[in-house]
Parts: sequence; structure tokens; C-alpha cells
Amino acid sequence: MNRNTFIANRLREVFLNGKWIANTNYKEQLEVTTWQQAVHKVANLNTVAALAYHINYYLGGVLKVLNGGTLDISDKFAFDVPPIESEADWQKLVSQLLANAEAFALAVEQLPVEQFGAIFVDEKYSTYGRNIEGVLEHSYYHLGQIVLIRKLMG
Repeated sequence: MNRNTFIANRLREVFLNGKWIANTNYKEQLEVTTWQQAVHKVANLNTVAALAYHINYYLGGVLKVLNGGTLDISDKFAFDVPPIESEADWQKLVSQLLANAEAFALAVEQLPVEQFGAIFVDEKYSTYGRNIEGVLEHSYYHLGQIVLIRKLMG
């Protein structure tokens, strides 16, 4: 199996339909979370909504580059979640994240294997492969946080 297909499958696993590493995925966790739970603050932890926004922010930013665009994201805006004041607001964010996840996986799947070693935008950002794998690892990290926060809410 080519690297692009392997990583695309892992991305779909963490976001849409897998249970191999985490025994869950974003879709499963977020679709059973109400908007009130999503914005509920547990101690000094991020909210589920903030984590969902954060992951979607990076997915969208890197996806834009994979689709030939510019890198326009900045860490300082990565947690600037817009107000979630209704189920519709929450469902909009969840839908965007899941759509970006599928589009990201598809873009990775279609990426020529040799592109994984190419510089990602600028040398300071390393390679396409490192950035794509970074998105995958980052996503698992925050999925774990979401699971724990949901458990703490009861």
C-alpha cells in the first residue's frame, strides 16, 4: 500500500469511521455531544467545541495548501472558536470538521507519493509528509482530550 493511501486511511479512521487506535473517532464522539455539552467548561480544560474548532482550523489550513493554495493559518487564532449558542451552531461546526476531514483524506490519497518529501510552503515548515503526519498525530491527541472531557461531564 502506498504511503498516501495508508495515511488517508488512518485519517478516515481518526475522524470518520475507525476504532483501531483510539477505539472511537471524532464523528462518533461529536455526533453524540449536544451543543450544551460542547460549550460546557470543565475546570480549566478546553471545551469540546474549542477542541473541535482547533482541529478543524488546522485541517482547513493544511487542506488549502494541499489544494494548491497559500498557508494562511496562525497558531494565535487556532482556538478562536466562534460562539456556539444553539444546536444549529454546533452542528455547523461538526459538519465542517467532518467535511474537511474527508476532503483532507481525499487530498492526501491523491497526493503523489514523491510529494511527501517536498518542502511544505517554506523550509521552516519541513515537508508535506511531516505536516500531514503531524495533523494525524495532533488529531489523535485532541480526540483523547475530547473523550476525557466528555467522561468528566458524566
